[in-house]
Amino acid sequence: MSQNAMNTVKKKSLLVQGYEVVIGFETHTQLTTASKIFSRASTAFGAEPNTQASAVDFALPGALPVMNKGAVQRAIEFGLAINAHIAESSVFARKNYFYPDLPKGYQISQFEIPVVQGGSVEFFVDGEKKTVRLERAHLEEDAGKSLHEDFIGMSGIDLNRAGTPLLEIVTQPDMRSSSEAVAYAKELHKIVTWIGICDGNMQEGSFRCDANVSVRKPGAELGTRREIKNLNSFKFMQQAIDFEVRWQIEQIEDGHEIRQATVLFDPDSGETRAMRTKEDAADYRYFPDPDLPPLMIGRDWVEQTRAAMTELPRVMAARFEADYGLSEYDAGQLTQSRATASYFEAVTASCGQPKLAGNWVMGELSRRLNADEKSIEESSVSQTQLASLITRIADGTISNNAARQVFDALWLGQASDVDAVIEAKGLKQMSDSGELEKIIDEVLAANPKNVEEVRAGNTKAFNALVGQAMKASKGKGNPAQVNELLKKKLG
Repeated sequence: MSQNAMNTVKKKSLLVQGYEVVIGFETHTQLTTASKIFSRASTAFGAEPNTQASAVDFALPGALPVMNKGAVQRAIEFGLAINAHIAESSVFARKNYFYPDLPKGYQISQFEIPVVQGGSVEFFVDGEKKTVRLERAHLEEDAGKSLHEDFIGMSGIDLNRAGTPLLEIVTQPDMRSSSEAVAYAKELHKIVTWIGICDGNMQEGSFRCDANVSVRKPGAELGTRREIKNLNSFKFMQQAIDFEVRWQIEQIEDGHEIRQATVLFDPDSGETRAMRTKEDAADYRYFPDPDLPPLMIGRDWVEQTRAAMTELPRVMAARFEADYGLSEYDAGQLTQSRATASYFEAVTASCGQPKLAGNWVMGELSRRLNADEKSIEESSVSQTQLASLITRIADGTISNNAARQVFDALWLGQASDVDAVIEAKGLKQMSDSGELEKIIDEVLAANPKNVEEVRAGNTKAFNALVGQAMKASKGKGNPAQVNELLKKKLG
């Protein structure tokens, strides 16, 4: 963020409290078909410019579009994943506008009757469950790409991407903060990658988010929105929305009117800037595409797809709650990706301690993966190793603090066997009641004042005695046994 932007934020940050933020999303999800939506040209990323564009993509006279069944299949799968209605008949339309990278002068999309209608996405923000309603998801073709060669002062057009199948997912304006918006985008990203309809690569443009942002006084009508285009990382998404909210509030407070516009986010300055005035639907002059008949989807196709689909994240999360006794929040966190869910289930199957397994996967393991920028598939601690570690916690062999030392050794590759690390580092807990009793007697004798305070009802004094006993045992005392023996000794 630039210094000017930072100064503006400091000067105006308190004004946000008087306004309600309203956010809606449009997400362009590139589908994982091998060929384009209306031609047989390849969708592979990274080819030389204009080597993967057919006569249909170039919009040569007489070239007619033919629907890609695989794109429709993926739209059906998404609709089922979000509990939406799959239209038995939907219509393709021509969306007319003129850009250099749009060879036909229009984009084939869906307008009045989309293939996926309604549905919702659920997620958590700071432990609180949120629901965003979806308005629609419609099939369309992508445009080409303008290439700007600054060193020779020229621009070119690459039509390799033209005709790539997209599913545009549109929400209701249900989000009220940048945190909610990012959480929604992450959950949507999880869903489309989980069911395999999109690879989710934001850097390559496979998952592109546009955020419609407006502000209003609580209870007032919706404010004028500005659309932040092509947000290609969750970090930039939050920064862009936060800046745009502050900018709009500042403009209103200074007596200026917000005008509908399309804006871009500059990560270097941390600011949004207007690119063009925002068009309304009427500006695109939609009309049904005469070259494409209505898309007909029979109920048998939908039900066959439903039966063949993988276990969905929300279904798996519900199973984790029922089978493992996890909270709704923990079950949701452990199903953030199929890889995480598989890792957790493998650990649980081996150690039989689902709650401990969940805590370690969401806690220490997640922290280490984030710090080292690794995916869970690249974890330095295997499912078998973590299960063995959790078993030693559960049977009282080691404490949680000692377990973290063992985990460190495993993560750093210093050892591969949990029991060997425990033995080598002398981390085994003292569970001999006679030995612990002797230590506790010495602690009680050395702290008569604390003993009196405990008997007078002071819980802090009891905790102090626990700490002294653990210190005397050099951290090897079993905390549960220490607590039990102390309570017994103190009556």
